[in-house]
Amino acid sequence: MRTIILLNAKGGSGKTTLATNIAAYYAAQGKSVVLADFDPQSSSLDWLRARPEDRPSIRSVNAWQDGLRVRRDTDHVVVDAPSGCHGTRLIALLRHAETAIIPVLPSPLDIRAARDFIDEVRGVGRIGRHDLAALGIGQPFAFLRRLFAVPTTTRVAVVANRVRENTLAYDALYDFLDRLKIPFLTSLRDTQNYIQAAERGLGVFELAPSQVEQDTEQWQPIIRWLNSKRSLPA
Repeated sequence: MRTIILLNAKGGSGKTTLATNIAAYYAAQGKSVVLADFDPQSSSLDWLRARPEDRPSIRSVNAWQDGLRVRRDTDHVVVDAPSGCHGTRLIALLRHAETAIIPVLPSPLDIRAARDFIDEVRGVGRIGRHDLAALGIGQPFAFLRRLFAVPTTTRVAVVANRVRENTLAYDALYDFLDRLKIPFLTSLRDTQNYIQAAERGLGVFELAPSQVEQDTEQWQPIIRWLNSKRSLPA
């Protein structure tokens, strides 16, 4: 079972957009996919409720209320993390995932917030089961204390989201992401295609190919990284 988490402490960065599109992609590949929503707003679950019955199935988990329990035959768990996630909750979520992607928007406020958050993610390090228990992690994250006997390291990458190229904001964001010591995978453009897909419970890959050719091309570095060993703990 593979767990991929979308993280950013700042709201509105595009976690749900990336989570739903990753879930839709793997479901289209014939994988058994669970979309787990830790955000009280439940945007990912709203997307899933709008999903047509004739599309590849994706199971849902309201992880914010019920914790995270999935069937053993699940291939991919895609986790939409809550905003404002710091400290012990951040540790718990990172301990649960092999792979994390942080979407960042091209604005000075978002860049500053992302810099602080990425520093915090880097500082999490290796946390073992008994360390989690000592931290007193509460619901809905308490179940994580029972799951880990040895430490693991989450692989982290960043994605520039809702980008308009050839702008000062994009140049500042690109310079910031390019200097990071974690993978900068790609830039996703600001387009109505993501809004249209979300309204219909679809991934951008599931829209008409002629409509989303540029978008699916921009997604290829994300897919290649997720499907490579570089996105998994050593």
